[in-house]
Amino acid sequence: MISIAEAIKSVKNNIKPLLKPTTKKVEKAGGYLLFEAIKSPINMPPFRQSAMDGYAINMHDSLIYNLIGEIKAGDSQQFKLEKGEAVRIFTGAPVPDSANAVVMQEKVITDGNSITLEQDASLELNIRPLGEQVKKGHTALNKGSKLTPAAIGYLISLGITEVSVFKKPNIAIISTGNELVEAGTDLPYGKIFESNSKMLLSALYNLKYYDVTLYKVEDVYSKTINTIRTAISKNDLVLITGGISVGDYDFVEQALTELQVETCFYKVKQKPGKPLFYGKKDNTQIFALPGNPAAALSCFYIYVYIALQGMMNRDILELERTNAKSVSSFNKKGDRPQFLKAIYDNGLVEILEGQNSSMLQTFAHSNALVFAPEAVTTIKANDILEVIILPI
Repeated sequence: MISIAEAIKSVKNNIKPLLKPTTKKVEKAGGYLLFEAIKSPINMPPFRQSAMDGYAINMHDSLIYNLIGEIKAGDSQQFKLEKGEAVRIFTGAPVPDSANAVVMQEKVITDGNSITLEQDASLELNIRPLGEQVKKGHTALNKGSKLTPAAIGYLISLGITEVSVFKKPNIAIISTGNELVEAGTDLPYGKIFESNSKMLLSALYNLKYYDVTLYKVEDVYSKTINTIRTAISKNDLVLITGGISVGDYDFVEQALTELQVETCFYKVKQKPGKPLFYGKKDNTQIFALPGNPAAALSCFYIYVYIALQGMMNRDILELERTNAKSVSSFNKKGDRPQFLKAIYDNGLVEILEGQNSSMLQTFAHSNALVFAPEAVTTIKANDILEVIILPI
């Protein structure tokens, strides 16, 4: 059994970035990282553009200008303005090359076919220059840039429809147990609804990992080993829930051994989640998580999250941690460090009741985990605690 720090270090040391490209439609590439830098195929804006509703003018010595036309956004008509001439113009419309300022309409007095400025304009006033955002052939986004909604909108504004991005891992979730039945079916005596796989699937979707396959296997050794073998052969990351403890029908560890999965660690001095396994085979990472739901989800956030970040070659691997003042008291049982479900808000944190590893009700109300070290036995109000912010 190893410490939490040693387990985290092991995951970091053994994870390798996938570094494989895949092509995605831009509108479906949210959350991905660019595999290569993108050069802009056009100037943006592609023409001198009005930043205001107002009047484009060719400046002269008077405040009075002759009005000769109108340009709306999307118009392609080209006006040639002589000195002292103006056109009505609207935000986003192309500014004639012969215009050298746009005066906002609030600072203009109109009189039929002429306008009078309230004051002299300055050169290039309210004109977005050609290529102000990015010039044709220049880098629009660097390799490794995360495709946020703004980045996607930006790329589409440049006319880009597909991008090469770092491939996200294919992920398998294997739920084990004879006692498990699907929600929506009858619940016979002695059975429970299987929730771990959907819970982990939701956590992955929330982090924008969508290439996920679900497997379910009974507590039969031959079926366990065949299911794990198939999952390893087809996926970059395999998450197994249940069957990793020491019961007579817990076959996961034995199956992993027979499949020659390299053990990085098995069992961590922590609560919840002591019977946690992490290993690898070829290029596939394998986590065998505890079957208790709260323990499985805690281990996902503390360890699997690091693996996912590392596989995507991201700089920040762990969830955000901060210090907060406790507004509640808690007595820690046992000598293991604990991850306690909690609610964090603006520098304050409340440790919730119901910390049992089999219970999700408390977790459902939480947005953070409090880390209580081994040496801590009692937490009191106003104590300063280490808090892990959950990505929910």
